[in-house]
Amino acid sequence: MSIRERKWTTAKGVEKSAWVVDYFDQNGKRHQKSFPLKKDAKRFESSTHVEVMDRVHVADRDTITIAEAGKLWLTSCEVAGHERTTLSQYRQHLNLHISPYIGGRRLNEATVPFVRAWLDELRKEGRSDAMLRNVRVSLGSILSDAQERGLVVRNAVKDMGRGKKAKGGTQARHEKPPEVGIDIPTPDEIRAIMRKAVGRDRVFVMTAIFTGMRASELRGLRWSDLDLNRAELTVRQRADAHQEIGSPKSKKGRRSIPLVADLVKTLRDWKKDCPAGDADLVFPNGSGNIEWHANIVKRWYHPPQIAAEVSVDTGTQDKDGNPIRAAKYTGLHALRHFYASWCINSPADGGLGLTAKVVQERMGHSSIQITLDTYSHLFKRAGAGVEMDAAASALLS
Repeated sequence: MSIRERKWTTAKGVEKSAWVVDYFDQNGKRHQKSFPLKKDAKRFESSTHVEVMDRVHVADRDTITIAEAGKLWLTSCEVAGHERTTLSQYRQHLNLHISPYIGGRRLNEATVPFVRAWLDELRKEGRSDAMLRNVRVSLGSILSDAQERGLVVRNAVKDMGRGKKAKGGTQARHEKPPEVGIDIPTPDEIRAIMRKAVGRDRVFVMTAIFTGMRASELRGLRWSDLDLNRAELTVRQRADAHQEIGSPKSKKGRRSIPLVADLVKTLRDWKKDCPAGDADLVFPNGSGNIEWHANIVKRWYHPPQIAAEVSVDTGTQDKDGNPIRAAKYTGLHALRHFYASWCINSPADGGLGLTAKVVQERMGHSSIQITLDTYSHLFKRAGAGVEMDAAASALLS
């Protein structure tokens, strides 16, 4: 490996120079790379020497573009058996947020500043923080897949993560924890909604608030998954966005959830009127098949909220000049949040007072860290108030 200065004269008589690094890679192939400054050539020579010694060096002409690497990554995900919905999200990340911006650049150009500039550009164009996190993870996965294929040496996304960790710990899964009254319905709001919900809508909302099941799990719930005599429900499957039945989101997603007596009675009554179908679903459409998520939200979930005045002003009016209101809690995940808060709150506050581990099991989180990252602010702090005074009195008496 050597560095030499190359000088030449252009056709117009202008003298030019460049510093050339001449080297052989770990496979014995000769390569040359030019730099305008000697210090850049020396920096490249130093890092390349280490990479060649470690047998991980990838020359510029041996790598591919980020868009091409993205296609290889998607193929790997398909072979690994990722769900159709997940693959669809990955394709959207690649086709809408990665390839149009940096897809034509080579993998070895993806440095930390390069990735930071890309994220900054997406942010300026209005991408949400959640979307930025998601596409950044996807780019990191593309680079990891490319590393395994020997197409790139470093993963700039992981380098960014390591830097943040060194400065004070990893970033929490949720930057902003769900708040009661904003992301989580209050008990008064739940009571108001239940007073206005009737028929199928009432059964569905009641099941959601007393089981904490994901929307996909509720859509895939079968009567055979219910043991009403034992007052227990077992999550065994879910229905994805493409109306296909599959396994729960994670291994922990398969779980048993105890049912309250009122819900058992309500489900018994609903079974008599539930549309029958080969899928044996508890909440099917009128033909007994999987109901679309959007229909459940718009027809089953939002109307009881609006009727109960758990709503917000849209700023628009109907033809008679009356204000049009919309449901306050737009997504079904708010009911899952409510169940978690109900499990966590102490009996004195109308909850169950369960431990974090039990809450994790009830919610079907893949790890207790997810439970704590999301809901740690709801757990009552031990050793405060009346409990602390009582404990001190016991020691001093």
